[in-house]
Amino acid sequence: MTQDTSRPYAALRPAAVSSLAGELRLACMRISRRVRYESTDTIAPHHFSVMCRLEEGARTPGELAEIERVSAPSMSRTVAGLVDLGWVERTPDPTDRRQVNLTLTPAARQVLRDTRRKRDAWMVVRVARLDPEEQAVLKQAAAILAKVAAE
Repeated sequence: MTQDTSRPYAALRPAAVSSLAGELRLACMRISRRVRYESTDTIAPHHFSVMCRLEEGARTPGELAEIERVSAPSMSRTVAGLVDLGWVERTPDPTDRRQVNLTLTPAARQVLRDTRRKRDAWMVVRVARLDPEEQAVLKQAAAILAKVAAE
């Protein structure tokens, strides 16, 4: 029987996978917390999340609640806050007058750009300090983490 040598690395044992998962979770949480901290002066995290969803296209409050995994009343409060800030507009659904579609205003799009710029600036400084090999590994890791997050 021949041994498969197409994979240069052996699979981790379950205990090592568990340990790695914990380390990754902790690192992601720390980075996320720090990146959010860099721009808390302009937008609340839950507002940012909903606005990013609306940047993909118009949605109903129910769709947003489902995507964000929150209750309908909670999403209604979030949407009301975004409308009050002038960042979201409500428009009647053309096919179902009982529904409303939510869209971003131009002001909201500018807030998103500014927030991303501030958040990215923190990461750019840290990534720039890494040596080229570490940057290459981080590039691969980013693709892998995106795959994990999509599941």
